[in-house]
Amino acid sequence: TMEDCLAGVPELGGYPVVVRPSFTMGGSGSGLAYDEADLHRIAGSGLALSPTTEVLLEESILGWKEYELEVMRDTADNVVIVCSIENLDPMGVHTGDSITVAPAMTLTDVEYQRLRDISIGIIREVGVDTGGCNIQFAVNPEDGRIVVIEMNPRVSRSSALASKATGFPIAKIAAKVAVGYTLDEIPNDITQETPASFEPTLDYVVVKVPRFAFEKFPAADPTLTTHMKSVGEAMAIGRSFTEALQKALRSLERPEAAFDWEKDFVELDKASLLEEIKVPHDGRLKKVMDAIRAGAAPEEIFDATKIDPWWLDQLSLINEVALELIEADELNPTLLRRAKRHGFSDTQIGKIRGLSDGVVRGVRHALGIRPVYKTVDTCAAEFSAKTPYHYSSYDEETEVEPREKPAVLILGSGPNRIGQGIEFDYSCVHAALALSEVGYETVMVNCNPETVSTDYDTSDRLYFEPLTLEDVLEIVHAEQQAGPVVGVIVQLGGQTPLGLAAGLKAAGVPIVGTSPEAIDLAEERGAFGRVLAAADLPAPKHGTATTFAEAKEIADEIGYPVLVRPSYVLGGRGMEIVYDEPTLEGYISRSTLISPEHPVLVDRFLDDAVEIDVDALYDGEQLFLGGVMEHIEEAGVHSGDSACVLPPITLGDLEIEDIRRSTEAIAAGVGVRGLINIQFALSSDTLYVLEANPRASRTVPFVSKATNTQLAKAAARLMLGESIAELRVAGVLPAEGDGGKLAADAPIAVKEAVMPFNRFRTYEGTYVDT
Repeated sequence: TMEDCLAGVPELGGYPVVVRPSFTMGGSGSGLAYDEADLHRIAGSGLALSPTTEVLLEESILGWKEYELEVMRDTADNVVIVCSIENLDPMGVHTGDSITVAPAMTLTDVEYQRLRDISIGIIREVGVDTGGCNIQFAVNPEDGRIVVIEMNPRVSRSSALASKATGFPIAKIAAKVAVGYTLDEIPNDITQETPASFEPTLDYVVVKVPRFAFEKFPAADPTLTTHMKSVGEAMAIGRSFTEALQKALRSLERPEAAFDWEKDFVELDKASLLEEIKVPHDGRLKKVMDAIRAGAAPEEIFDATKIDPWWLDQLSLINEVALELIEADELNPTLLRRAKRHGFSDTQIGKIRGLSDGVVRGVRHALGIRPVYKTVDTCAAEFSAKTPYHYSSYDEETEVEPREKPAVLILGSGPNRIGQGIEFDYSCVHAALALSEVGYETVMVNCNPETVSTDYDTSDRLYFEPLTLEDVLEIVHAEQQAGPVVGVIVQLGGQTPLGLAAGLKAAGVPIVGTSPEAIDLAEERGAFGRVLAAADLPAPKHGTATTFAEAKEIADEIGYPVLVRPSYVLGGRGMEIVYDEPTLEGYISRSTLISPEHPVLVDRFLDDAVEIDVDALYDGEQLFLGGVMEHIEEAGVHSGDSACVLPPITLGDLEIEDIRRSTEAIAAGVGVRGLINIQFALSSDTLYVLEANPRASRTVPFVSKATNTQLAKAAARLMLGESIAELRVAGVLPAEGDGGKLAADAPIAVKEAVMPFNRFRTYEGTYVDT
């Protein structure tokens, strides 16, 4: 009760205290209470969220170092420590929101052995007879005092990270020990020589960085606390911490996340930066780097952040290399290789030197400086790895084996975010399985440790690398050296791979399936309008604008309300319904990325319309309608947030045939080969085309499961040249009919969205949706 909470504070030595509800995930309902008002707010929420109506009050250990150990035990009482993980952020930030590093870097051997002994004692005492558990510790940097924060007697978020970091599949082995195997009886999949009782040894560094979505919730308090707020994460592997960190930051696909140094040094205010970094928030690490550039001493930064001095020394090392790049007369081989070994991208080097990333890449290649690919082998190269699970490093010797089978590269979707999540990984995984079945060597490229695509046994080869043009081009080059490469699939991983398509093709990389030109045809509003006009298909009146004057002229012509949005985005990012001129002016003034290449799209907004989502396959001649989904909410609610039903409830045969004809005309007009997603709106008996996406959509898994047809598997084979007719014969697609005309007794499937509003509160403490 709240009375119990208030009575417990004096016993803990007064405020601040940590509030932790029982049986909740991701720190839900937890927080740090600095006074009685905070306690009422946080503990009240925690009591409401806990299924047992219990909260735990703990002494505050703010500023202590945080560690995690992943432990595995079998029925014979064999215990192994799979992985040690260290949080770069000190206690006070949820581990899911913190940058984490494996193996732990700032522990002495004595401290590590002490944590190891405690962990083994805990797993035995708690009674985890078989399986894995995650144990979290805090260590006081001043006197070395160790406290146990919590233990999870199950696989956890960190278990997935530890599995990807070490190549030790925790969940798989936990299942085997649960049915009676002992660790020494379970073979190591990667070496195929050692048993699972061998503790993994890492000769590389793994860094995980969280991905946040505060841009979706402008009113939300971005302060990082014990209540988890990140929506995804990226992981990178390198031969040093600096290399892995910089690779991880660029894996986030947010340009502002990576460190940058302008060629002309801008004076930075040290005092204001030191004040700003006192409070943990998304982007704090970049501000710490700015403080280092501004001349702040490591002691000053440590006092402000309690980030261990070792991490600060590593950031200073990155800054020293950047300063060398700024001051050097030319990009000589020694300096360029040194920068690459510390994780600098071609883009970063180009910005520092005032060059394009293409020019930097050309210089690097001319000097013969390319990455090599090392293998995650669980044993620091003591035994050879039989599973090709690779990461790049600017080292000496590559470990990519030659092959004879033709390879297909599949680009994944990167870190989860609102609008681009696990649905796209589903398509990538099914494509890899389908192409392996028909004789191709499948090569997966992704950087998300939460996904099935980054399991080492999903594809024939795995590259745990950032999804940037530089990194993908180097992987393509390495695979072309290893054997024949058919091409790269960009259709399945959402907007991330689509954004790389044009650059890959310009570099001579073959794109499998829909061409980059066809992708642009669908994405570029003017060109797509001409496709619709040629097919005599209606679309809401629209226009493109790069200034407020242009946007106002379009809005005045087509009439308010209008839908305004940037081009080339996913998940409705930056999209708004505008009802008047002042609101339109405000939107344009906030849109910082408008340019002739990326104009704002202005569409007539259709009130009271029924929105329809279609997923289809096209082979250049024939259409297979995967499914027609009817949104339950009216048009204006984003398709990712709207509930939808399949088969559609209010559409008749005539409307379905109209949708079929329109979909086929668009697929043919754009030049699709593989998947296409089209959104329609039915208003006053007229079917309007809202947009077309020549790629897998987030509804592909829903449609596949609702109709029992594996669309992603079929799409992958279509991209490689098979036809819909051939796939019907092969049994991949139904022998006759498609998802547009389901049987009368077909089950009705409904998709509903799960909203994350309870994760985000305003500065006043209310939820962002209230």
